[in-house]
Amino acid sequence: MDTPFGIIVGHQLPSRRVVLNITLRLFAGYRERVGQSVLELTMPDNATVGSVAQVVFERYPGLIGTPNALVIAVNQEYQQHDYALSEGDEVALIPPVSGGSDD
Repeated sequence: MDTPFGIIVGHQLPSRRVVLNITLRLFAGYRERVGQSVLELTMPDNATVGSVAQVVFERYPGLIGTPNALVIAVNQEYQQHDYALSEGDEVALIPPVSGGSDD
């Protein structure tokens, strides 16, 4: 039933998701140090790439030096740390590249 304010009495708003389920993929040295190549993370619904970096930094001390320097791809595309995540995103930690020669 409509009220003078246009609100339907007894109607509930759709529930808002409060968490996101994210797949975290680890490669090379990250995979070796953690002992797994895939982790499932539950993040708040306002999670960003930067918040994933912070979680990794806190859960795996010594894995990365500083969260802000971590290179991350979401769904196979590099993203900045302020990029907002969505339900089911695949997040990959990209290890630092080394090697080559000065020849």
